[in-house]
Amino acid sequence: MFKKLTMPLLFLMTGCAAPMDYSFSPNFNVEKGQFEHPEGDKSDKGIFDLFGLAFEFLGREDDKWEDKGFPVVSSDKSSLEGFSENMIWVGQSTILLNHNNVTVLTDPHFGNRASPFRFMGPKRLTPPPFAVADLPKIDVVLISHNHFDHLDEDTIVELANLQPNIKYFVPLGLASALKEWGAKDVVELDWWQPFQYENVEIQATPVQHWSKRSLFDRNKTLWAGWMMRWDKFSFYFAGDSGYSNDFKETAKRLGSPTVAAIPIGAYEPREFMKGAHMNPEEAVKVFSDLGARYAVGIHWGTFKLTLETMDEPPLLLEESLIEKGVSTHRFRALRHGEQWEEPFLTD
Repeated sequence: MFKKLTMPLLFLMTGCAAPMDYSFSPNFNVEKGQFEHPEGDKSDKGIFDLFGLAFEFLGREDDKWEDKGFPVVSSDKSSLEGFSENMIWVGQSTILLNHNNVTVLTDPHFGNRASPFRFMGPKRLTPPPFAVADLPKIDVVLISHNHFDHLDEDTIVELANLQPNIKYFVPLGLASALKEWGAKDVVELDWWQPFQYENVEIQATPVQHWSKRSLFDRNKTLWAGWMMRWDKFSFYFAGDSGYSNDFKETAKRLGSPTVAAIPIGAYEPREFMKGAHMNPEEAVKVFSDLGARYAVGIHWGTFKLTLETMDEPPLLLEESLIEKGVSTHRFRALRHGEQWEEPFLTD
């Protein structure tokens, strides 16, 4: 029983982050002393809501994938050495992508738990397809926000030790944590703030979510999606988000991406999760709002975080795509570790 309760109760626990003054940001509410989406904090739940979720989690239906995880397409160091014009879904929200000699890693999480503790909290059920030490040379790491299934301290520490020249891009407020963990080159950006890195423009974009890593730091750091734009190619990483008009605005301001990484999991119970996590049907709407040429479904099948069965997101994604008349070849839920070179080809 205790094991089943730990995921919801982690919303109430854990620690880090010193408060800082970000009053210069239009996304910072000075009166509250925290960041805020224009539509407010739709994920702010009371303690009774959290305990209600905990008991729902206790009574969830059996999920065979929760016991064994999913099959993994494994790679090793030698096979990744020549990684070029390609993309791999590592698991959860971790994407390895290369285009035009720039290799990108999103929300790197290779750890055993999405938790501040090594002995409790959501356990990784589907292992990563390779180790951090097997990664090719990484140029850029994108961090969406500070939740434990997206920002893993052990992974950042290992990355920083093995590859000290990585450039990390984070939303406002997260640079100090990454530097404490060993990252040497960290760029903090506000929503819509651009940064030119070699031949690619990198820009943080608004999404509807929240941040928290302790009892006392709710929304003290920003959360973000990310757009990377080369001359003839662009990659959009949604990170973690509920459905909102932010995606239409992103496409309006920055253009439609060649390929987008869009979350499709962790959406039940719907009333509780809707403000922070989209379901597969909403993910298809995001695909349309962005006008993306291709998309990959992320944020599913790695940790058991919510009530839907772990295999449900890709099944509902396919149903929603067919219902909307969108080719299932364009928006795919890859297997863990699967490569997809198609988005990099010119139609």
